[in-house]
Amino acid sequence: MNKQLWPLILAVVNLGLFTINGCKKPLLVKDRAETIPPGAVKMQPEMDSFPPILFSNEWEPPVPMPGPVNTAGAEDSPFITPNGTEFYFVFTPDVSVPVEKQAADGVTGIWYCRLENGHWTEPERVILNNDISLDGAQFVMGDTMWFASVRPGNYGEIDWYLALRRNGKWGNWRNAGRQINKELKPGELHISADHSTMYYGKTGIHGGLDIVRSQRTPSGWGEPVNLGPLVNSARDEGQPFISSDDKELWFTGWTDSLVGPCVYRCRKDSTGRWQPAELIVGQFAGEPTLDDAGNLYFVHHFYSGGDSSRMIEADIYLCRRKTALSKIIR
Repeated sequence: MNKQLWPLILAVVNLGLFTINGCKKPLLVKDRAETIPPGAVKMQPEMDSFPPILFSNEWEPPVPMPGPVNTAGAEDSPFITPNGTEFYFVFTPDVSVPVEKQAADGVTGIWYCRLENGHWTEPERVILNNDISLDGAQFVMGDTMWFASVRPGNYGEIDWYLALRRNGKWGNWRNAGRQINKELKPGELHISADHSTMYYGKTGIHGGLDIVRSQRTPSGWGEPVNLGPLVNSARDEGQPFISSDDKELWFTGWTDSLVGPCVYRCRKDSTGRWQPAELIVGQFAGEPTLDDAGNLYFVHHFYSGGDSSRMIEADIYLCRRKTALSKIIR
């Protein structure tokens, strides 16, 4: 599991790899299935050496997300819209392939599907460049998408971009600007529903990565403010998600008692202060995203039996929020 941007942070790439003799490579778009290696194993929960562990009774046990999203390739970096009808994720067909080859494989990047009549549609590729790029870490606010990208012309190796949706298609992408990409340099980020506060991971004061926030100002965004020791620990915290009501902060963190990353939640008290982080799902669980019904989606990485260093593939998992009735029954 990546600590800030997966798979983008891996791309310490010479951008010259994106051109041949100074000419752009043609943008290829392929079907996901045709690029997954023939011998790839589609992992099932019963085959999992390190299954995710739920530590809360507010949700049903974690299960693979239903529908056509998960494959024998790697599905990662999930995001669901607040109304629960649009789902976005990053796909790459083979986690063993070097990142510079993923950039040109025609499928690695952002995909999405819609909930129609209670079922998820077949995922479609979101094209956000006329040339080869690596795009991911996306989140959507209405008809605006924020995403991170490795591409020529960046301020750094990985820059934040925005795209606009018109007539159902994403386009008009543009760099998020010098202040964000040259000065703040945030890791994976999420912005509050009122557009006033940006939460993101950044090298911190408590150890490793910390969750910080920046307030929107007339000229852009304010300086990062650390969320403090009740949220951040001596280990890494990142990949934040803020609920629509601004009362819950979710993120990826780590603990010495479990292998791999874990999903944590902090809640605000009546004075608006964040309370101590709660472990919700552990063991190779990360990048949480929730709809307004409280259903929790996260990425789960499968590793070779007994070997927590060799990843096989990744799927999106779901913990359904229990209804009031189900709480009473249980």
